[in-house]
Amino acid sequence: MNTSTSSDCPFHAGPTAQAPVPHPPGVWPPGPPAGLTGWGLLKRMSRDLPGTLAAWQRELGDVVHLRIRPEHLVVVTDPQLARELLVTHHDALIRWERGMRVFAQLQGHSVFIAEGDAWRGKRHALQQSFTPKAVQAFAATMASATRQAISRWPTGAETFPIESALTSLAMDVIVRMMFSSEIGDDARMAEKTLRTLLAMANDELYWPASWPHWVPWKRAKRQALAALNGLIDRHLQARLTSPRDAWPDDLLTRLLRLHRDDATAWPLRAVRDECMTAFVAGHETVAATLTWWAWCMGANPAAQTAAAEEVRRVLQGRVPTAEDLPSLHYLTQTLQETMRLYPVAPVLSSRRSTRPVTLGAWQFPARTLFMVPVQLMHHDSRWFPDQLTFRPERFGPEAPAFPRGAYLPFGAGPRVCLGQHLAMTEMTVIAAMVLQRFSLSVPDGMTAPRPVFHVSLRPEQPVHLRVVPAPVPPARVPEPGIADPSCHRGSSMALRDG
Repeated sequence: MNTSTSSDCPFHAGPTAQAPVPHPPGVWPPGPPAGLTGWGLLKRMSRDLPGTLAAWQRELGDVVHLRIRPEHLVVVTDPQLARELLVTHHDALIRWERGMRVFAQLQGHSVFIAEGDAWRGKRHALQQSFTPKAVQAFAATMASATRQAISRWPTGAETFPIESALTSLAMDVIVRMMFSSEIGDDARMAEKTLRTLLAMANDELYWPASWPHWVPWKRAKRQALAALNGLIDRHLQARLTSPRDAWPDDLLTRLLRLHRDDATAWPLRAVRDECMTAFVAGHETVAATLTWWAWCMGANPAAQTAAAEEVRRVLQGRVPTAEDLPSLHYLTQTLQETMRLYPVAPVLSSRRSTRPVTLGAWQFPARTLFMVPVQLMHHDSRWFPDQLTFRPERFGPEAPAFPRGAYLPFGAGPRVCLGQHLAMTEMTVIAAMVLQRFSLSVPDGMTAPRPVFHVSLRPEQPVHLRVVPAPVPPARVPEPGIADPSCHRGSSMALRDG
């Protein structure tokens, strides 16, 4: 990723310049007219949060104050200040309580929900399973699931439901990593129920409280929760009833070891909560990003050709391994550019300050709410010229630097996404294997999918693409008297370097 320090940013004072003169406490940044309660602002946000925030940024600047009684909400789209908030002031922030109560209905008291010492303990215990080295051990599992899935894709289809296919594949990968089993027929059920739950959760974020689940109009939510809880509980109970010496070395076994070593800190309920969070977050980031990536590949054939040629050159027809991934430079850039255009979390979970916080020239009191819409920074022409065009070269080694904080697909600070290395490894493996076998294109008459924000960023309508076999490169005929290097198969390194 090609970034610069904030001092390199032409829109901020250099390191030798004086710090901005702070406004007195009680002076707020500019904001839209709020009326008596500000609830009209909330209603507008509920209809199109990214679009509404973008309009306020254009009108009012990079720090916007929303008075939505009883709260003061500050929207930060200045990269330097966003990073300062998430990194420098991380210990003064907690996640928005209302949002966490909504998400806890599905994820319990997992590492995503917890705060303070409880969060630090969970994060420390789980971190070792998500380091780059630990993730590399799962590359073969990812490749195996991908090979099995794409073997069932049609050899030629004018309108293939690629979003659904990639979602099923991402679910199967995380289930294999967690439970050492395949998701099978549960994939369609899980995809449908999660769409329902995410849409309902998004709606509830704009209400001060939630109705209890037993009310008649929440039947669909009750059924969806029961179906997903049943999926996780079946795997958990199957493991607990099997001989311990037969347990595979997967994520569930690692969680159960935590339970065995300290059942007070890690009761079975905590194990179950982490499994649910890993399943939901572990597949949604990958599935949504790969869906947008597939669209970008189909809509940008030159970029797809360049990525596919790199895959052929590096892998020489082999299944990718963890050692191959660092050599897939351009393919990685296509994924990075996809996450710039379509970040799965276009708005990070809101934070509340537990003590006064100073950002730039502004002094904010305790209990201020902060919102960081990363998509607005990703789409800002100051940092990314021609910002709505798909250009993977932005992330190449020779590309102009952009300020730190302008690109945050996984967040920043101590609460940066725990599974970021897992997601990047899995997406690279899957993308490489798709390009090895298929060529993607946009069906005639299809317009660009409209992004819709329901907790994650997904297309408004399921994405279908034209899928045909990848073109086979012509065999190279060696010149007389010169050995064909493709015949030298003594080492995989020779093939990669060739």
